[in-house]
Amino acid sequence: MKKDIITYLVLGIIVISIILIILSLKGNGNPDEELAKCIGENSKLYAQLGCGACEAQEELFGENYQYLNTIDCAYERQECLEKEITGTPTWIINNEKHKGVQTINELKELTGC
Repeated sequence: MKKDIITYLVLGIIVISIILIILSLKGNGNPDEELAKCIGENSKLYAQLGCGACEAQEELFGENYQYLNTIDCAYERQECLEKEITGTPTWIINNEKHKGVQTINELKELTGC
């Protein structure tokens, strides 16, 4: 009987934790148009067609991804080579590289938006 109660308690905690994680991540996605434009004006995003992490980054912005200043390394190889982009996605903000998927909150802080 005690094992059943402990099992249900642990499962309940796990379910609540998952819900809280999902809700906290949801707050890090889909910025409004004004915020996406500000981030786009203060950064460059180096991405590449077929890059799963790049697609995840795009999904965080939803329809406002169009306002970002993006360079597709599949088509703009020379620029990516000149900037020494070794992996995508890579953000350049204030002349500093930030590799990997960045949350909206991280980008707000880095760009000052």
